[in-house]
Amino acid sequence: MIGLVLGDTHIGELIVKKLKSLKINFIIIDISKRKLFKKNKKSFQLSIGQLGKCISILKSNRCKKLIFAGRVDRPNFSNTKFDFKAIYHLPKIIKETKKGDAYIIKFITNLFIKEGFKIISQTFFNTELVLRKGNHTKTKPNIENKTDIIIGKKIINNLKNKNVSQGIVVIKKKVIISEDFKGTDAMLTKAQKIVKKIYSRKKRSGILLKLPKPNQDMRTDLPTVGLKTIKKCVKIGLRGIVVKSKYNIFIDKSKCINLANKNNIFIYAI
Repeated sequence: MIGLVLGDTHIGELIVKKLKSLKINFIIIDISKRKLFKKNKKSFQLSIGQLGKCISILKSNRCKKLIFAGRVDRPNFSNTKFDFKAIYHLPKIIKETKKGDAYIIKFITNLFIKEGFKIISQTFFNTELVLRKGNHTKTKPNIENKTDIIIGKKIINNLKNKNVSQGIVVIKKKVIISEDFKGTDAMLTKAQKIVKKIYSRKKRSGILLKLPKPNQDMRTDLPTVGLKTIKKCVKIGLRGIVVKSKYNIFIDKSKCINLANKNNIFIYAI
């Protein structure tokens, strides 16, 4: 039996669909805000603070392997109700929160490992969600784009930049904006306003990089790109999107590539 701990975003639904097609038994711990999986059999709706109950349900259903997927917002520590297990670990969780999201996820993951569970990758069964290395569109990165990639990679890979998450927008060697805990969509919305003010966009330029940071757990915390991301990049006027081969989730891959081709932007996996 596999345990699925699922938050918001479309990735959880894709994992559920694949496991059903493979006839693999699973249960769902649904911690999404909108309770996306309440109609599924063997689905348990829990809050982010019910750590002890989550572990108890998984063990009682004999789950040995776990998949974590979907977005979970940082808890509001003053409003969230925590069970005894969560309260016990709360001081350490709060401490890790100050370091950044990747550290929180690692800490929680290690808690489940200590409880005897094996954590497997979000893409273990859904291998169609990742991209191979190289260019995937008709448009290719030019020299300016390649320079922007180098600049963006250095910033994302710098662990001293605690406020920089998985995403960053670079245009003509300048970092326009970086992603914070609010996510990619919020970053791109801000980027559109910034670009409109400071650039006269006669032709496409600049890139979005969505790369995992060196301290991320590649089983539970992969950067995600989807059709919404592509549409926003088109609207902003960016020329390309750069991801990490095998370590980025790419939802609606064929639709994304078709949309990129129609708008002369590239999708490149490094």
